[in-house]
Amino acid sequence: MNKLETAIDAADQLSNDDTSDTHLANETGRRLYDNLSHVVLGSPWALGVATMSVLSGLNLLIEDVPGVGKTMLAKALATSLQTNFSRIQGHPDLLPSDITGTSIWSDTTKSWEFRPGPVFSHVLLVDELNRTPPRSQSALLETMEEGQVTADGKSWPLPDPQIVIATQNPVNQLGTYPLVASQLDRFGMAINIGYPDEVTEESLVLRRGSQDRLETLTPVMDTSVWKEVQKSVSSVKVTSKVAHFAVELCRKTRNWPQITLGASPRASITLVQAARAHAVLSNRNFVTPDDIKALAVPCLAHRIITDGSMPNTSGIRGSNSSYAHHIIQDVINSTQVPKP
Repeated sequence: MNKLETAIDAADQLSNDDTSDTHLANETGRRLYDNLSHVVLGSPWALGVATMSVLSGLNLLIEDVPGVGKTMLAKALATSLQTNFSRIQGHPDLLPSDITGTSIWSDTTKSWEFRPGPVFSHVLLVDELNRTPPRSQSALLETMEEGQVTADGKSWPLPDPQIVIATQNPVNQLGTYPLVASQLDRFGMAINIGYPDEVTEESLVLRRGSQDRLETLTPVMDTSVWKEVQKSVSSVKVTSKVAHFAVELCRKTRNWPQITLGASPRASITLVQAARAHAVLSNRNFVTPDDIKALAVPCLAHRIITDGSMPNTSGIRGSNSSYAHHIIQDVINSTQVPKP
């Protein structure tokens, strides 16, 4: 049994006296997790992190080798949300205007009119983001941080709530453009799915993948419920001791011997927000140090740049780097956990 399932099973033994505020988020999160596990097999922790990204409103990066279900997971997330959904397929010829939209001349009004691009949706899937050139990747920077698009000197607000889900193959493959630090820092969490075990892979072969199951999924929430859920997650209590623990983890990465670029203050904020979602799925309305520890790797590993102290690790960053995972775990182990 994985960490998330253990937390969910333990939730039924807890009193509801202090969790009434998070009951809706807890139930919705469980249903969302069930939806994802119906389509993507063999990656319970990755599905749990994806669930928490929706509950907390954090953008999600899914990084792994081809064919392990990255796009399927992203599409299952989008299908589970009864909202408008757009997909962008990354390729080297993609222009920034293909993402944000462009102005065209209207013969009716005799003026330039802005035509919104696919980014104007509640759920945006960017498949193979690192196949797009840097100028197109940068079109998402304002979107992911400020919830707006600026074009022709005017700012256009994006739908609220919104989540950007991006997939990418390992950055050392031909025809890819590594994501820059500012881009990666805007992804609240990053996961890798990994290869399934033998039994799971046989099951996938027998049912010919997961497309049929994806088509039978039913949404678990609409935009109004989604906003209420995010509001509920944001209200989960965080004590100063727990907040200090999260900040200390991030600050240690900035002076760690094997790290050349550590986690930013934005990482501290998203780590605490993700921990709130973890607490909700554990049927609590307060964050514990264990919530912080559980989400430290998916929140921080893709943000750091490592040195060359291990072979082939110089400048490596990303959720798929086991070396980065190992370093973040070392940072956790070296940090004193606050007492209640």
